[in-house]
Amino acid sequence: MQEITWDQFEAVALRVGKIVQVADFPDARKPAYKITVDFGPDIGVRKSSAQLTQLYSKDDLLGRQILGVVNFPPKQIGPVRSECLICGFTQADGAVILAIPEREAPLGAKLG
Repeated sequence: MQEITWDQFEAVALRVGKIVQVADFPDARKPAYKITVDFGPDIGVRKSSAQLTQLYSKDDLLGRQILGVVNFPPKQIGPVRSECLICGFTQADGAVILAIPEREAPLGAKLG
């Protein structure tokens, strides 16, 4: 595992967001959802795709707080322009468990 400096860690903008919209993503290579996340007034609303279909239904995700990286450059994933990375833990079978705040946190709050 490569070590990083504290400055490198602080450069990653890991923020709390709330999922406000979830849609099917039938064009994805692997099963995924198109997700819209509200990161609060300073960051705003961002779109992404996420391979969360194994463990979460659309209803499970809607309204849930998540952790997301908001300072990656946008990435085109098929027809979706991903503007954030929703964080999770990938299991051996490929299922992803969301990384979430343990309690309700202000939208846009930075992990660190």
